[in-house]
Amino acid sequence: MATWRRDSRLTGSQRLLCAGLAGALSLSLTAPLELAAVLAQVGAMRGHARGPWATGLQVWRAEGPRALWKGNGVACLRLFPCSAVQLAAYRKFVILFTDDLGRISQWSSIMAGSLAGMVSTIVTYPTDLIKTRLIVQNMLEPSYKGILHALATIYQQEGFLALYRGVSLTVLGALPFSAGSLLVYMNLEKIWNGPRDRFSLLQNFANVCLAAAVTQTLSFPFDTVKRKMQAHSPYLPHCGGVDVHFSGAVDCFRQIIKTQGMLGLWNGLTANLLKIVPYFGVMFSTFEFCKRICLYQNGYIVSPLSYKLTPGVDQSLKPQELRELKKFFKTRTLKSKKP
Repeated sequence: MATWRRDSRLTGSQRLLCAGLAGALSLSLTAPLELAAVLAQVGAMRGHARGPWATGLQVWRAEGPRALWKGNGVACLRLFPCSAVQLAAYRKFVILFTDDLGRISQWSSIMAGSLAGMVSTIVTYPTDLIKTRLIVQNMLEPSYKGILHALATIYQQEGFLALYRGVSLTVLGALPFSAGSLLVYMNLEKIWNGPRDRFSLLQNFANVCLAAAVTQTLSFPFDTVKRKMQAHSPYLPHCGGVDVHFSGAVDCFRQIIKTQGMLGLWNGLTANLLKIVPYFGVMFSTFEFCKRICLYQNGYIVSPLSYKLTPGVDQSLKPQELRELKKFFKTRTLKSKKP
């Protein structure tokens, strides 16, 4: 699957910072579509607005334009710890799946990525639940005043386990997610009628969007049930706006199919798919721009506005090695100037 290649010219903190900023900006720009998807999944707007545009307009009129970004703050804040945990877990899983010759298959690599994503999601799951609660509440009559207040209130009213309500769906949803990733990867050469190592940047971007569309479509029913379980609370007005009554995850599946039909499990999918292209487009472009700034600061390129390499700089050197080399030549030059 097309991913950002690890560039040894960046430090670990720089890579994390670039990825975090790119993720935060892409999340912020597509937040209204995320809000429409979550509200459709929970059922809070059922009967009032149909479609992402109608849902967004309804929220705008009822609560004001700022309401379109409800929950985006906590979504951005969880990016950095989530990315750090995912990177650490991915390295562990890669070592686990690597054979005696130091090789790893594409299937194992996909599995490592899926498992790492699942681990990071579980570790930071309370923030995802809080994001859902902030989205479904009315900003004009809020039950939670902010992230910390939501965390403390849920813990006091519903107990610690309430912060992990629906987490089992994350584990179950990882199975179709991995299967979808493998399905797309195995057919890339047939789709483009050419070898993977010759894909252009546009083709790789299309591969990422295609993979996201397939995997999210396959795992969406699990995400829908998870959102309903996250939003449901007897302490919220109208029980969080959830449109079905259930006693657990399995019963939630049953009630959705009984009241809304099988397609009810995919409510909100349209908004979710609409955000894929702008989300990854903004993410890739922002990451590359931040990367150029870091490469310029590290001394590898002559300007942050282009990828023109700095003359005489060995691009294979790591940032620390390049700094040591520059320090050595600077000291040597100073000594040569002394009488």
